[in-house]
Amino acid sequence: MLKRYLLAPGPTPVPPEALLAMAAPIMHHRTPEFSAVFRRVADRARGLFATEQPVLLLASTGTGAMEAAVTNTLSRGDRVLVVEAGKFGERWGEICASYGLEVTAIKVEWGQAVAPETVAAELAKHPDTKALLIQGSETSTTVLHPIAEIARLTRETDCLLIVDGITSVGVVDIPMDATGIDVLVTGSQKAIMLPPGLALIALSEKAWRANRSATLPRYYFDLAKERKSLEKDTSAYTPAVSLIVGLDAVFDLIESTGGLAEVYRRHAILAEATRAGARALGMRLLASDSPSPAVTGVWLPDSVDGAEFPKLLRNVFGVQVAGGQGHLKGKIIRIGHIGYSDAFDVIVAMSALEMALRKSGVEVQAGAGTSAAQNVLMRLYDGA
Repeated sequence: MLKRYLLAPGPTPVPPEALLAMAAPIMHHRTPEFSAVFRRVADRARGLFATEQPVLLLASTGTGAMEAAVTNTLSRGDRVLVVEAGKFGERWGEICASYGLEVTAIKVEWGQAVAPETVAAELAKHPDTKALLIQGSETSTTVLHPIAEIARLTRETDCLLIVDGITSVGVVDIPMDATGIDVLVTGSQKAIMLPPGLALIALSEKAWRANRSATLPRYYFDLAKERKSLEKDTSAYTPAVSLIVGLDAVFDLIESTGGLAEVYRRHAILAEATRAGARALGMRLLASDSPSPAVTGVWLPDSVDGAEFPKLLRNVFGVQVAGGQGHLKGKIIRIGHIGYSDAFDVIVAMSALEMALRKSGVEVQAGAGTSAAQNVLMRLYDGA
């Protein structure tokens, strides 16, 4: 028997409380019973985003919310700046280009965070920029971008700051209103601890003003229509009923275990422990200067077959991690510590990594990774 461990950056494990809630008999979505759940979840999502604005619930993956962010705030021919620091930064550019926007890419070496001064220089060079699009955490390169510093460049201007928070919302404290983010999106299969299929998006007052003049085509992802429906405690189209019920249970779980402050603390410690364990095994971090608390990327030794190593972890040791994307494919692995993860998920990851390296002919000190990780993980139990 091979027990399976899901340690990828998404989809992520789902807590039993949410699974049980989603297993209840389905509710019709146009009933007072479901409207009460829908309203409660939408209100609680405002706390997750730290915004006074409505948070809209879309039956979609996160990419759908990314597209909605573009089509609901911009018009054909608008100039946008896109931070391309990984595969999902490239996705922003592809979405914008497909709708006829004038895209200027700020290309950043994969594994590096964008420098605020670089963004400032590009904004000065292109004063007609309508939107700056960026990831909070670039999942493909395991980098955390300095969103608060970048927001200072746009918040007093007409330029919108549109942030893909798919691996940063619920991982790190980036309060939407206080930071000055104009559009923030996330998806259910990451820190929200649910299966894929639900996206969340919120717009600032500045973004809603842009929405009134935006002319890009939209039908299903019409956020003004969704906002009007939310005022009636419903959605414009059939919602992801089971996922919304599951999200209600997830919010209960977060509140009963210390709230969002504890969630952020846990992610930070799990990430630090994973990095410490990887270093102890002699592995180099992909993002050494600004690593994400959601996922850790490590370079594989040159002697290791990078295409086969994730398969070895999965098929022999039962541990599912993610490989590299784009030109990093076959060169790195990415270990998720996001959402429903705890100290012993990190221990499993380090043990499996060590054993897989040894099976691949790499000499590592037995127990080095788990020992280094444990030294950090003990902080989770301070005061226990």
